[in-house]
Amino acid sequence: MFAKIVATYRYFMSVVPFRLTPAIITTVVLVTLLLTPTPAGLKDNAWDLVAIFLTTIVAIILKVMPIGVMAMMAIVIVSLAQVTSNSSKGAIADALSSFDSPLIWLIVVAILISRGLKKTGLGSRIGLMFIALLGKRTVGIGYGLAICELVLAPFTPSNTARGGGIVHPIMRSIAGAFDSDPANGTQGKVGTYLALVNYHANPITSAMFVTATAPNPLVVDYVAKASGQSLHLSWTTWALCMLLPGLVCLLLMPLVIRVLCPPELKATPNAIEYAKGELARMGPLGGKERVMIGVFAMMLVLWANVPAMIWGPTFTLDPTVVAFLGLFALIITGTIDWDDVLSEKSAWDTLIWFGALVMLAEQLNKLGVIAWFSADMRDAIAASGMGWLSIAAILVLAFVFSHYLFASTTAHISAMMLAFLTVGAQLIPSAYIAPFMLMMAAGSAIMMTLTHYATGTSPIIFGSGYVTMGQWWRVGAVMCVFELVIFAVVGGIWWKILGFW
Repeated sequence: MFAKIVATYRYFMSVVPFRLTPAIITTVVLVTLLLTPTPAGLKDNAWDLVAIFLTTIVAIILKVMPIGVMAMMAIVIVSLAQVTSNSSKGAIADALSSFDSPLIWLIVVAILISRGLKKTGLGSRIGLMFIALLGKRTVGIGYGLAICELVLAPFTPSNTARGGGIVHPIMRSIAGAFDSDPANGTQGKVGTYLALVNYHANPITSAMFVTATAPNPLVVDYVAKASGQSLHLSWTTWALCMLLPGLVCLLLMPLVIRVLCPPELKATPNAIEYAKGELARMGPLGGKERVMIGVFAMMLVLWANVPAMIWGPTFTLDPTVVAFLGLFALIITGTIDWDDVLSEKSAWDTLIWFGALVMLAEQLNKLGVIAWFSADMRDAIAASGMGWLSIAAILVLAFVFSHYLFASTTAHISAMMLAFLTVGAQLIPSAYIAPFMLMMAAGSAIMMTLTHYATGTSPIIFGSGYVTMGQWWRVGAVMCVFELVIFAVVGGIWWKILGFW
């Protein structure tokens, strides 16, 4: 009898496409959460959605099935359970609501455009140029990527376009030049390290300039409102306040990641000679490479909003529109073809799983879960009687780490930031409100470090396969704490010197 059970189990495991033990754990988590009494202040359907969201995250972490399948599971459960609507038609509409998000399509199109760099050879050429300049050590290449981010950040209001659409293809090309490829199982050579540096430069530079990511102007508005207009962050003021702590983070970040995820190839003494030889072999720029350069230049100018600066706001284009324009230009010029678009599996995989996570986060906000969380946090802090420094620390940490519940920085900031700033303004002495609000402003970008769905850039880089989910979450948590400490200590001293407190 026992032998038959074992045989049946082995047959089942050989046939089913999921891992049984993680699947059982995930099911237990879902059932436990659903049977848990609904917390006061929440409706039953809102708590049910919390259960679905947390279960989905657990299933993804435990790798029950590929992440796209787990995302589809969430869509199916939300549709069947009808937690967001009283009808099946309304539930499926809610479950699919995020797939019309411009952000999601910006991510998809950015991945598709990056294929052109590989196909034309321009990506390899750029990678080899970086190796020729900084290739003696892998960490030097990491600093090169960080510098790219820093140079582009003031002029690129889409952090997704910058980190995922511009810098990431360069990073992939550099990794490819060292034969570091997830498809071959060699991503650990340099690819994992460079992908992490590529990503973690993105939140830091997003914190340094108002124009470095789309939600920052909203942060400026909320800070002004919560402070009674006493603290208004102009472009120059923001850049000055974030300059020193941001530069310290950029300086130390590649070194910290080298400790957390060291590349297998640390020293590359022959890399410079190799790169120069390969560049000579490639010869001058080809026609399609020139088209790629032209398209990238056009996109950068439009992403930097240069036409609007010259001719007025009428000429402002949404970053997603610019991305589609760039992709269309590549197709009609024959730089890439439609088969290239269809065969880019990582883009369509990302569309599914990121769209599902964005949907869950949006519905949590819609059903009042985020407002409930914020209100309870506010009331608990107000009743605690703790000192202002502890209040400020708890507010910043709670705001930052609640980003585990969000797949969009804009949604997170819109839902929670003003409430947290207002509580801080009420409970913190006026002399210390400015550094608190500056920490909140920095934290609104630093929180992007946490997950593979934290912002538009993360699914692009994570989807390329260089970094496992475990590595991503572990490094993300450490870097988040590390950068918060840098901004609190270095930033606090810097803001004191500048006269903000």
